[in-house]
Amino acid sequence: MTRRFALLMAFSLCPLVSTAAEPAEWPKWVGSSRELAMQFGAELKGELSRAIEQGGAVAAIPVCKDRAPAIAARLSGQSGAKVSRTALRVRNPSNAPDELQRAVLEQFAEQLAAAPAGAAAAGGPPEAVFEIKGANGIERRYMRAIPTDALCLTCHGATLAPELAAAITRDYPADAATGFAQGQLRGAFSVIWPAAAVTATPSNP
Repeated sequence: MTRRFALLMAFSLCPLVSTAAEPAEWPKWVGSSRELAMQFGAELKGELSRAIEQGGAVAAIPVCKDRAPAIAARLSGQSGAKVSRTALRVRNPSNAPDELQRAVLEQFAEQLAAAPAGAAAAGGPPEAVFEIKGANGIERRYMRAIPTDALCLTCHGATLAPELAAAITRDYPADAATGFAQGQLRGAFSVIWPAAAVTATPSNP
């Protein structure tokens, strides 16, 4: 299965370039990053589903507020990478994207908007791989899009239950993460390997 990537070298100098690669051709750090993002997504989705089933939509708020950062911190500690989530429209201000992440998110949004219905689910969400050359070496980054699905719509759709909307306003007064439709870009998982960590991690650039 071919996956679409965005490859960026020296972000300040070069534009994003779309490439394609088979899994067997991925550098080892890309495979590790993809596994981390998928694990983060699977764990978070599982906890959200259980919380909503047991306590209704309002019970999902503590999962995103407390459990998501905890999962990200654990995966970061285990891997040596910085594992996180980001989006163009965030609920938690600490998840705001940096300049490079924003550029990739905008590309993801365009890809999902142009894709036929169900394409992301069938072929996997858009992914991005890019490197930044700096004084301390090469920082390597991976991002995996999060398309809005039925579970996301519970707390991020155009119409929310009154008690849920009130709880979100209470905990996130500057919330900008509602009004999504199924299939739109909700955000992305991000994995950043610091230059020192990459040097110590086997890879096949």
